[in-house]
Formats: sequence, structure tokens, C-alpha cells
Amino acid sequence: MKTVNGKTDHVVIVGAGLGGLSAAMRLAGKGRKVTIVERESVPGGRAGRISDNGFEFDTGPTVLTMPDLIEDAFDCLGETMSDWLTLEPVSPLYRAFYQDESTLNIYSDADEMSTEIERVIGSDEALGYRKYVEFVSDLYKYEMRNFIDRNIDSPLSLVSKDLAKLVALGGFRKLAPKVNQYLKDERTQRVFSFQAMYAGLSPYDALAIYAVIAYMDSVAGVYFPKGGMHALPQAMAAALEKHGVTIKYDTEVTRVRRNGNRASGIETSTGEFIAADVVVLNPDLPVAYRDLLGVSKWSVNRLKYSPSCYLLLAGSNATYDHIAHHNIHFGHDWAGVFDELIDQRKIMSDPSLLVTNPSYSDPALAPDGKHVYYVLFPTPNMDADIDWKSFEPKYREQVIQTLEKRGYHGFGDSIELSHITTPLDWQDQGMERGAPFAASHTFLQTGPFRPHNIWGDNVVFTGSGTQPGVGVPMVLVSGRLAAERILGPDSSYHSRALRK
Repeated sequence: MKTVNGKTDHVVIVGAGLGGLSAAMRLAGKGRKVTIVERESVPGGRAGRISDNGFEFDTGPTVLTMPDLIEDAFDCLGETMSDWLTLEPVSPLYRAFYQDESTLNIYSDADEMSTEIERVIGSDEALGYRKYVEFVSDLYKYEMRNFIDRNIDSPLSLVSKDLAKLVALGGFRKLAPKVNQYLKDERTQRVFSFQAMYAGLSPYDALAIYAVIAYMDSVAGVYFPKGGMHALPQAMAAALEKHGVTIKYDTEVTRVRRNGNRASGIETSTGEFIAADVVVLNPDLPVAYRDLLGVSKWSVNRLKYSPSCYLLLAGSNATYDHIAHHNIHFGHDWAGVFDELIDQRKIMSDPSLLVTNPSYSDPALAPDGKHVYYVLFPTPNMDADIDWKSFEPKYREQVIQTLEKRGYHGFGDSIELSHITTPLDWQDQGMERGAPFAASHTFLQTGPFRPHNIWGDNVVFTGSGTQPGVGVPMVLVSGRLAAERILGPDSSYHSRALRK
């Protein structure tokens, strides 16, 4: 495994996102001096926070899975996660709403989920679900240790017995047909394959190995931190500061100073220079290459990107008793959604969407009797010919009308305040093509073919743009992999989830 060359005594990390924080916890735990430089006034990167008149809005991911990965990061500092962060299981994990007016609650417990499927659909589908759980559990077992939670320098390093087992399982077939092998009803097919969107792909194009994402939430469970998702980076940052890590907030890094392939440190917008033995870059990888390293790399320039999303954060005086914490509303046409978003680069004509109600689980996130709603509509990324500055007001009305038709009666009138993020806003925040889900996970952008997490003599990347990829669990793993590039391979750093 390739590691950085030279001293590693002082590591400067650009960005206090979850990947940067995860790397810092491992580096500090091994005695390295660590300085984190963060543009914003709070940690978290995409997992940020907006506080407005008593409403607390998470600005990024809302679905938290695989808490063992978080526990592992705290363990590297000799800390116990529960001393810093309170996680509560979310049940149901999701509530799925369909156009035939049926609903399906999604549970991680196989017996509970089987009962629900039998109630809504029938016993044959419940039996198919149990077989599907066996499939994704085997997929996780063979995939996580050898293909996700390890640094990969060459495709040849993947050749193993587990690769043969993945092939035999059908992991390299298309996801949708593989799901349909077990699940025959369109409702269960959708709810156990929509996770492909996190990887930036249609379930009809994604490889079946990405059913591992369905394992992470629909089998392993979904959790919610007390205080909202932003409580996670807050807790990680606080633990790091306890252990002597310096976090410089409100400080923008403008470039990595380097001599050829060796970085000597970073420069800030105020002209400050911070010397470093190693530089870890947490910004979106293509942006880091272009704007911080000043390097043009063909393999990075040719990347294809995931769809984007329109995010409406609403502080509301309305309560909707028919919803759960996470709610997925499917339109009539499932395949058409992906054709429009990815192939045609158009706004969805028959939307499928996510509504999260964080105050359902933690009422303290809103004033008494009021609620926070996180409304996410997938959209094309900035490769589409959409002028978001002029289009946004019109699209906001479409979003509200869709919500009201889907059972959120009076939603528009109930909004007391709101915050909008369009693909243009994501791009302005430093996400290439305005794609918060980063480069898509096509076959040639997966595993050893995804941009590597090391460059030159002493520059390392972390975050969703590098290996292993997108999603909170993957980004936390990316921090461990970045630390391993600096510290060298050490089996004690394999995730707690894998050691169990």
C-alpha cells in the first residue's frame, strides 16, 4: 500500500467535514500534531447547521447508519461515543407512500418487516424479502472488508476469494433485475432499490453491489442524534479539541503551497502560511485539485457526476400526523424519474421525493408546537441547461403544490421561514457541477477506478469524491483510509463494525 513520503509529525487538514474529522481522530490518537482549517464558523462541511428564530436546520445528510463507524473513530482517541453523542434508533426507518394510496413502513427487524410486507402485500412477498435480506447480508460480508474498508492501489489487488463470491452472488449484475429476483411487487422493489440514487445512478444502471447501501439502512438500521445530524460533527470536533487538536474556523484556504509534488503547507485568504509535513484535503476532490493544488488531471476532469437536488428547509406551524421521521413519496413512473434526471437532464414531471421531519424525533429542534421539515427533490446537476436564479421561484411553487397534493395540506401557508438550496447554491459552496452526491458510482468510477486518495509525496484526500465514495458511512471510512496513508497499514484501525 502506498503511503506518504517523509515526516508525518504535523498534519494540516483542510476542511472540518466528516471525512476530515474522522481522519483527525485517528491521527491525533496516534500522537500526530493536527491542525484543521475550516472555512465556516462550525464543523461539519455538508453536515452543517442553520439556526433561525428557534428552528434548527441540518443542511446536509439526514440519514445516519452504521453507528459502529462513529464509535470506532471515538475509540481511536480513547473516548466513548456515548459520552459525546446520543443516538436513538429511528422506527420506522422510512414510511413509503405510493400513488395507489398504500403505505409501507420500513423496519430493520426482519420479523417486523416481514409482518408489515405480509399485511400490505402478501405472504409470498414477505418470503421474498427474507431471501433478499440474506442476499444483502452476504453482499455486505464479502464487500465491506475487501472492497470498501481498505485502500486500493490497483484493480489486481481485488482478486480474491471474496471477489469470486461476489461474482457468484450476482453482485456485478444490474441492481434492479437483482432486486426483482427476490421482490415481485413494485412497491418493495422501489423501496429496496432507491438507495442507488445515493450513488448517483438509476437502479437500472447501478451494479447490484450497491444493494450494500440498502443493507446499511434497511437491515442494519437508521439512527438520529439528539440535537440533529449536526450534533455528530460537533461532538467529533469537541473530542478532538479535548485531545489538543487545533481547529481554525472562519479561515479560508486559498492554495496548497508546494514544490513539485511535495506540499510544504497551506495559504489562507489573509496571507497566513501554515507549514505542514502532510496536507489532507477534505473539499470536493475535483475542486481541491483545481483550486488548491493547481493540478489538472485527466482522470479527474473526465468524471461524470450524480444528479443534484433542490432542498427546501421549512420552519412550519403545521403538524402532519400521517408521516414518520423519514418519508419517501413515490410518483407513478419510477423508471421515468431516472430517465428525466440522468439521461434527459430535466426536472421530474412525476416527482419522487424525500421529506424528513427531524422534530418528529427531537421536538427541541423547533419552537413549541412547531416543526422542521427537510424537503428534498432530486434534480439534474449543473450540466443541465437550467438558469436556477430565474427558475427557482417558479420551481418552489411546483414543490409546494406537489407536497400539498401528496398529503401535506396547507404546507405553503404554514411556512414561517425557509431556506432554499439549489444546484447553483451547491456549486457555489464548492461542489463540482452542483452535485452534493459527488461523482457518480459508475463501474469506471468505483473502487480502484474512483479517484485515489493520495497524490504526490504528501497530499491525501478524504470525503465523498475519493475512495470509497458517497454517504456518511463511506465518508467516515474515507477518513480512516486517509489516516492509513499517513500512519501506514495497521489492523487495529479496521472499523469496529468489521471486528465484531
